[in-house]
Amino acid sequence: MSEIERLKEIVEKLRAKDGCPWDREQTHESLKPEVIEEAAEVICGINILSETGDAENLKEELGDLLLQVMFHAVLAEEEGLFTFEDVARTINEKMVRRHPHVFSGVNFASDEERHAAWEKIKQQEKAGKEWYADYLPAAFAEASALVETAKKRKEKSQVQN
Repeated sequence: MSEIERLKEIVEKLRAKDGCPWDREQTHESLKPEVIEEAAEVICGINILSETGDAENLKEELGDLLLQVMFHAVLAEEEGLFTFEDVARTINEKMVRRHPHVFSGVNFASDEERHAAWEKIKQQEKAGKEWYADYLPAAFAEASALVETAKKRKEKSQVQN
């Protein structure tokens, strides 16, 4: 069994009737603060790596962020929306499609030409879905508010310890 498969089983066990009450009651909406907090902690881990050369914190925080991805995928699977395999397949296909110079033997004359091709591929992918971008400003505003909430939670937990 791969570690990814093991992680999926762990999340499913946490969500099971005999699992953890807190994990069972979580939803995509309720987990938004955790996603933001874990992403910020990955940035912290990158900063620690850059400053000190120590990768341990980054490794741990990437795991925590991966847990968030898996948790949302398990929730989506429970809801009949998609699976973690679907998430992985989607990003794999996107990366291959957006890098024809790596995966399809296409040669670009310059960095500018390669970047223009990448932009064109991205536009083709987004065709008919341009309205998705309309949700970004509100998402960034919500993310900022969630960062503040996460900071306050961290400060409160540090005071209590």
